[in-house]
Amino acid sequence: MVQLVLWDIDHTLIDTRGVGRELSAAAFQRTTGLTMRKQAKIDGITEAVIFRETAKLQGLATDREDFERFAAALAAEHLLQAADLRERGHALPGAAAALELLAADGIRQTVVTGNVRPVAEIKLQVFGLDQHILWNLGAYGEDDDQRSKLVKLALRRAQVSPADAVVIGDTPADVEAAHSSDVRVIAVASGRSDEAALRDAGAETVLPDLRDTELLVKLVRGGDPR
Repeated sequence: MVQLVLWDIDHTLIDTRGVGRELSAAAFQRTTGLTMRKQAKIDGITEAVIFRETAKLQGLATDREDFERFAAALAAEHLLQAADLRERGHALPGAAAALELLAADGIRQTVVTGNVRPVAEIKLQVFGLDQHILWNLGAYGEDDDQRSKLVKLALRRAQVSPADAVVIGDTPADVEAAHSSDVRVIAVASGRSDEAALRDAGAETVLPDLRDTELLVKLVRGGDPR
């Protein structure tokens, strides 16, 4: 039986509806002194890579120390603007119920996310989705540039085998990262990638969203989606 669910956050459990980009821009300016005119690709990418590539678009070379200052600034911006995030963003339909049902089923849950840990914690706290997340088992944007390595790290922290885990995410990057560690994937087309793109990436199962929580729990257990 599956022992661990590895959740993605953005567009899987929540949607910040543009607030996230605004907070990134504020943190970028606080860190570099430059206006973030363009932002690098973000879907399925870790925060360290997003910062580095975004800086390049502004003609700026950065190092690890710059990223660490940016990560601290980003966490600070999320704390300062938590009320705005709560007002303008939202938990995605079915997210809270899915977390509750999986917890009731005795399945441990954590996150594998490109967000740095403090931001991940704030985002889920703001929308009341943090109660069943085992944060110390997760893997975050400051842990490694490559999402595939984050899955491996979470498995090590949780001390479970790939066969005993499931990744739930909304991007082809989630699918590819899971499969690099031989972990099964339940993809949800609640982000920018549609069901066809997620199937093309190799997802074993694709759902339109998290609304059918009983089906999701059945799929986590390894049941037939039919």
